[in-house]
Amino acid sequence: MISRANTVAFHGIDARPVEVQCSLVAGLPAFAIVGLPDKAVSEARERVRAAFASMSIALPAKRITVNLSPADLPKEGSHFDLPIALALLAAIGLIPPDAVAQTVALGELSLDGMLMPVTGALPAAMGAAATDRHLLCPKVSAAEAAWAGDALVIGAASLTEVVRHFTGEMPLAPARPGEMRSDPIRRDLRDIKGQEQAKRALEIAAAGRHHLLLVGPPGSGKSMLAARLPSILPPLTPAEALETAMIHSLCGLIDEGGINRSRPFREPHHTASMAAIVGGGRRAQPGEISLAHNGVLFLDELPEFNRAVLETLRQPLESGEVMIARANAHIRYPSRFMLVAAANPCKCGYLADAARACARAPGCGEDYLGRISGPMLDRFDLRIEVPPVAYTDLDLPAADEGSPEAAQRVAIAREIQTARYRDLPEVWLNADAEGAVLEQATALTDTSRQLLQRAAEQFGLSARGYHRVMRVARTIADLACCDQVERPHLAEALSFRLPLLS
Repeated sequence: MISRANTVAFHGIDARPVEVQCSLVAGLPAFAIVGLPDKAVSEARERVRAAFASMSIALPAKRITVNLSPADLPKEGSHFDLPIALALLAAIGLIPPDAVAQTVALGELSLDGMLMPVTGALPAAMGAAATDRHLLCPKVSAAEAAWAGDALVIGAASLTEVVRHFTGEMPLAPARPGEMRSDPIRRDLRDIKGQEQAKRALEIAAAGRHHLLLVGPPGSGKSMLAARLPSILPPLTPAEALETAMIHSLCGLIDEGGINRSRPFREPHHTASMAAIVGGGRRAQPGEISLAHNGVLFLDELPEFNRAVLETLRQPLESGEVMIARANAHIRYPSRFMLVAAANPCKCGYLADAARACARAPGCGEDYLGRISGPMLDRFDLRIEVPPVAYTDLDLPAADEGSPEAAQRVAIAREIQTARYRDLPEVWLNADAEGAVLEQATALTDTSRQLLQRAAEQFGLSARGYHRVMRVARTIADLACCDQVERPHLAEALSFRLPLLS
């Protein structure tokens, strides 16, 4: 007799169905798992054996073979413990096979039969809904999985509860979604003295999801400005929150089943590897650019990052997704994020201060910022110099306006963009507009277009830079609630595109 249970194998954020087949045949007692299992899956037989022993269930003295089908799909992770146990329980007649066939199960077993939390519960629930089955998972992960909405999710604390549920002795109640929460805002733009132009650039970047580069000496407030960007960003929409949570679920970053509506803010160290930033590794896990999906990726000390790592960001910045190619798999992760970077003007940091600059100035500045390639630099919509703060400014009272006021303007500008692009499935904000959509959205007057063309010729703007100026000008007009992009809007957009340290 062959019994069957269902589970999933993760391929990026997609959950591919896997059938767990269990066969009991006469022969020398043995327990084998086949179907390209990794080390964690192969060790499941010992965890299952110990969990059964804790429930006083003896394995039959037969040859037990568990096949994970399709056999050519690699199986990774400890979440295969529970479906293997279900298939074996059905094979020995302790639970009805028909009930198991309608269930997608995942969970790790402890030696005493308790179910441990696993990563990927939310994508697994989405996969279960696609096959018209319900999901059985550890109770700790059930609140997270219940956000899938279309799938019935049942959480169990132990294998004993699972058996009682399937035998009808003590049915388990469906899980309810966890709390939808937002992180409290602890940092405010009021904390920053001076730097009005940088605050303005921060607001424009937040309104249109434009990439921003801050260049200035040490202590000028670059990192402080970037850390306050989340305080003016609007919360994630329900669809964005679910999409972001699916990526975070694969990495086990969802706490207590709650989905966070605050936009991700990731700030990896400059020693991070390519796999950590872009994604990859043994299991092709998502990297920082995918964990920052629908949020912000902040790269402090940008020239200190490995040149090869920075170059890998160029394609995701344009396409909004990253393809991790391996010999046995091609995995696609979404990576639509806002890139904010900070850099010193040179190695010593005081290029513009003749009294403190090193002897190699100004050549050291060209060498240092030269670590950032031209194509990478061209992808920043806004590039500004952040001057040092005067000591007299530090004694000034806090500004009248802070993050709440800026956040309100950003929210209004984004609502305007949402209404403008509501009929375009691949365009959400001005940063996504291109081609005819961008031309129609900006609709430059003849005088404005002449200004842009003169600036493009004078400063040698590339075609990408030309269109990025148009997008920023459209966002500036949206912040001013203007239907038409006027010359002042275009002039301000050009001011953020001038060569640095000129």
